[in-house]
Amino acid sequence: MRIAVCDDDKENCAQLCSWMRKLEPDCQVVCFHTCRQFLGTGQHFDILFLDIRMEQMGGMEVARALRLSREKTILIFVTALKQYAPEAFEVSAFHYLLKPVAEEKFCSVFESACREARRLESANREILIFRTKSRNFAVQKDEILYVESERRKVEIHTQRENITVYATMKHLEKELGEGFYRCHRGYLVNMAYVSEYGMGTIQLQNGESIYLARDKYSEFVRAYTGYLKHC
Repeated sequence: MRIAVCDDDKENCAQLCSWMRKLEPDCQVVCFHTCRQFLGTGQHFDILFLDIRMEQMGGMEVARALRLSREKTILIFVTALKQYAPEAFEVSAFHYLLKPVAEEKFCSVFESACREARRLESANREILIFRTKSRNFAVQKDEILYVESERRKVEIHTQRENITVYATMKHLEKELGEGFYRCHRGYLVNMAYVSEYGMGTIQLQNGESIYLARDKYSEFVRAYTGYLKHC
């Protein structure tokens, strides 16, 4: 598990790292003392402990940047500022800890965050098996961009290749479950790859566009908004 602490208070960083390593000796913990330094790495972290008031760039800006880039990092604010708690919920913060943080409280929150990180990892790495006449395919659920109906077949569009199998959209919709949306009778989209949408179309991060049925527009907006809140 990869964990980051972003705080210009070096003493506080050291204390949090010490507590975490006692509970999770195998975790990788990296400390950053500026927000720009953290964002500059471009690396994924499972959990981020983030101060709010820092020089040049604040923690709330970092949190918004992560959410815009679809990062599913578990955010935990550690700050002396009470007034930003409402904003923390807007960026789907996992918890909001006020300094000075008691070890018992910190450890309780940290253990909960670790459980959630493992749950997310397990969900994202779910593997589905698809069969054709000549091949069997093992596809990770989080690699599927969208599914397209082709009469009695479906074409599964992934990050690496497209796979055509005999199946129904109804069956695939049930198999893929949460995180996917039936935006048109002929399309099932992975909401993790949506970059923008409008009346009639959904634009994906790889530049492709798929249909969004007009009578599904309002329902899709609600579903996508709910999805983003839990990212």
